[in-house]
Amino acid sequence: MTSWTDRRKAFRAVIEGDACVHPGSVFDPMSARIAQDLGFEVGMLAGSTGSLTVLGAPDLITLTLTEFAAQALRINRAAEIPLMVDADHGYGNALNVMRTVQELETAGVSGMSIEDTELPRPYGEPRPRMLSVEEGVGKMRAAMAAKEDPALVVAGRTSAVAIAGLDEGVRRARAYEAAGVDAIFMVGVETRAQLDAIAAATTLPLILGGGTPELKDKTYLAARRVRIALQGHQPIMAAQQAVHATLKALRDGVDPKDLTGLPGKDLMRVATRSDAYDRWTKDYLGDG
Repeated sequence: MTSWTDRRKAFRAVIEGDACVHPGSVFDPMSARIAQDLGFEVGMLAGSTGSLTVLGAPDLITLTLTEFAAQALRINRAAEIPLMVDADHGYGNALNVMRTVQELETAGVSGMSIEDTELPRPYGEPRPRMLSVEEGVGKMRAAMAAKEDPALVVAGRTSAVAIAGLDEGVRRARAYEAAGVDAIFMVGVETRAQLDAIAAATTLPLILGGGTPELKDKTYLAARRVRIALQGHQPIMAAQQAVHATLKALRDGVDPKDLTGLPGKDLMRVATRSDAYDRWTKDYLGDG
């Protein structure tokens, strides 16, 4: 089992490298192990998938920091893939951001993003609203001050391009770089012209949330210092569809031996690390 710091160094190698990678969207220990076994360089635990997994609820910031950190720890304890997490707004003000960094660092994450959106959404607001850039800078500075392992990556995240326009996105990217963050996480960038302007405005590695057909070429993205480009969180959606289909088939009277879409024994043995447990049983319980 690699140490938290070794994983963070591996994550930094991605962030500070010259290629763009897609993270594996993970939500629990087995999905993280599968992503690791398939060769993903980075795992990504989003706030939305955390809320779905822990609460069965949509992404409305009802998940608590304690619940989110506990899920991150479960993933990190079971798998060795470097894990980046979406820490939303840091669960409060700048002091809460410090607590968030401490808890997630203790849980073994390799990187996290802190965003400048006002969350949860205030009463009567029809769309997301950003914090002032000054408060955003305060959160970024607090996050950097709170981390103890210098290998841990903190990314300043903003949806300013989508909410307030390109100029505001550029202004916030520059401000968060000056605040000392390790990377800039941009959400809502849709065109090459927007990305070119952001890449020209900062020297930091970039992380992109979502993406459009115009922003799919990893060679182009890498040349603009995009090191991680999210593709969405389809695995947890696919898992729910598989559960629904299987339960419905059973409810409809399909014999269990006739079910389709079930994993083979080899996949389950690998994903559960059964060989290791068999070895430990033999070594420590005197079995055989």
